[in-house]
Amino acid sequence: MNAYLRTAVDLAARGVPVLPLRPGKLPAGNCRTCRDNACGGRPNMKTPGPCDCPHPCHAWAAATTDPAVITGPVWAPVWKQAAAVAYHPGGIALTVVDLDHADAVTWACRTLPATRIVPTTRGEHWIYQGAMQSANHVRDGVDIKSAMSYARWLGTGTGTMTALPDAVRTLIVTKPSPVRLVTAQVPTGSGECRHRTPVYLERGIAMAEQRITEASSAVHATVYRTFLAVLSAHGRCGCLTDAHAARLFAAAQTKGESPRHCTDAWSNALTALGM
Repeated sequence: MNAYLRTAVDLAARGVPVLPLRPGKLPAGNCRTCRDNACGGRPNMKTPGPCDCPHPCHAWAAATTDPAVITGPVWAPVWKQAAAVAYHPGGIALTVVDLDHADAVTWACRTLPATRIVPTTRGEHWIYQGAMQSANHVRDGVDIKSAMSYARWLGTGTGTMTALPDAVRTLIVTKPSPVRLVTAQVPTGSGECRHRTPVYLERGIAMAEQRITEASSAVHATVYRTFLAVLSAHGRCGCLTDAHAARLFAAAQTKGESPRHCTDAWSNALTALGM
């Protein structure tokens, strides 16, 4: 077992979702079809496709605490060539302020409250308790890594971790705007409705909301599978409405999913079901 794999196993045992990085700080395609990103997957994007995998296998969406996956046969050749270990900060309710050079560090020292600091090759990671939307280049040399993102594991660092401050949250705010809940088409089925009462549909939507809300890892995969299940059960008879879809999109966005990803996951589910 090499050093990176030992680190990953140790972190996973402490509840930190991890993934291997190949040279260049890039995650690998972690299934046979996508090995070395042969499928054309976008390892630096917030969605793990496009590819024909039955489950997300790229980037932050691959992060896991499952030792059977981490030490299993699919990841075994990846660890042999790994250049680093990464983790999903948002998966453990953390936010990493990635300061890429000395000027960015100086800015943080003047602007942000003190917290745990991890030295990096050229700068520092400032780690706060609390998750938020990730964003790159929020200012010169500053990236935000939290939900739907990954960060290199570079050690535990020093200092006491503090709560995520508004000074960090506002870095990604450009202008007030309402959250887009639904941008995808709701199918208008013509089949016979098999729901005996509206209660059946309501129960199904409530259970779907709960499944998304309670997801502690692999949020991207959970959202897609939940959309797929809802559309499979309710999408062909015409009972599903924009209001129902809005509730699912809202639940997903509270877990850090972007409106665009919600739309993509919904559209992919429709395509998978031939709707």
